[in-house]
This record gives sequence, structure tokens and C-alpha cells, in this order.
Amino acid sequence: MEREISIYAGFDKSGKKEPYDKITFKLGEVISIVGHTGSGKTLLISDIEQLSQRDSASKRMITIDDKVPGYEERFNPEKKKIAMITQNTKCVSDLLVWEFLKIHADSRKIKNKDLIGEVIDLANKFTGESISEKAKVTELSGGQTRALLFADAILIGASPIILVDEIENAGINKTEILKHVKKENKLVIFATHDPSIVLQTEKRILMKNGAIEKITEYSKKDKEVLALVLKADKTIKEIQDKLRNGIDF
Repeated sequence: MEREISIYAGFDKSGKKEPYDKITFKLGEVISIVGHTGSGKTLLISDIEQLSQRDSASKRMITIDDKVPGYEERFNPEKKKIAMITQNTKCVSDLLVWEFLKIHADSRKIKNKDLIGEVIDLANKFTGESISEKAKVTELSGGQTRALLFADAILIGASPIILVDEIENAGINKTEILKHVKKENKLVIFATHDPSIVLQTEKRILMKNGAIEKITEYSKKDKEVLALVLKADKTIKEIQDKLRNGIDF
């Protein structure tokens, strides 16, 4: 059966019911959540990550394949089908990168000896700062850490659902990540302010006052605007690279 996740309506910050009954997303879709700061993006991401059962501030209910998740599926890390990557990710374990990845692979009983190298290679496609397998995870920059966690979630975690909360200032190649996740049969949901991410997703959820206001699907006009945004992003990146390398204009 094709895996899907459904969101049953909750309530906004004023206690008013959200204007829908049930919203369903399927594997293979890439979704963005947009809205002003304080509109409820992070709470929606949190509801999905926790598979909320009317027990969060929003009172939403989340199901997978139309089934209510059990306790193990919600709270046991080994059973969870959802990976979440935030902008404030920090590593406190003083391990080398290859040790960190091996422990994760071993915990999932993965015996592929080449997998650790594949994860690092993929992470290095996502970040301009090369990651060495012998670097300590505590010494990685924010962009390197999130790039590594993206690659880990895709190749080792094999999570069917990946949630991403605010990555626009994370120092990673967003276009490369989007290009790669679209090849995978995963549901990826971004809570973001970044137009280059929003305009590359198939659907976007608009949040207002803590509620899902509406859902917009990708359009031809989005494609036209995206071309302008990516061109501007490329120009900004070229300027950043020159400044980082001490090149005068």
C-alpha cells in the first residue's frame, strides 16, 4: 500500500476550527509550509513529527495510511517513520563522522560497508564545505551538520517522511537537496521563508493565525518566477564566493 500521511483539522490561535476536514499527502510529494513569523509553521511541523493525537496546542490529529499510530510508532526512535531536521541542530557526541554514521547504520542492522562513504559523498554535494570522515561531528559547521543529517536521513535512516524546519540560512545547496529528494520516494515537507524552496515544491500550505489557511498547487506562473529567483540566487552565491575568497570586484 502506498504510504500517506493525513492531517485532520484542529483549531487556530483564537479557537476557531481550521477550514478543512482532512488533508492527505503521499510519498513522492515535496511540500512547503509558508506564512509570516508566528503563523504556526513550526507547530504544524511539530504536530506531524510527533504524530499528534489531539494532544498538542492545535488539537490536530495525524494518521499514517489512515491508521492511528500506536505508542511505539510515536515515541520509540527505532519505530518512528519520520526524520526531522531543524536549523538549530547541534551535535554533542564527540565522535568522528564515520563513527557517528556507523553507529547509526549498526543500530538499523545495515551491513553495507560502502554506505558510510556514500553518505559522506552525498553530504558533500549538499555543502560547499567538504566533510571528512575523520572530522569530529562537534567540529562541523551548521551547514555541514545539516548536510550530513540530510544525507544520513536519506541513505541510512531511510525515513519515508522528512521534515525540515527553516534551512534557508544553513549554508547548504538547497537546489541540490531538492533535486535529490525528488528522485527518492519520500514525502518531504519544508517549513520555510525561502522563495527558491517554495517555488520548487509541488504544493504549498499557507499558515495564518496558527491554522492551515489554504493549499496552493504548483503553477506555470510559479515556474516563471522560479527562474528569476534562481538567477538572483546564483548571482548572490557568486558574490559570496568572491567575498569568501578575498576577490575584489
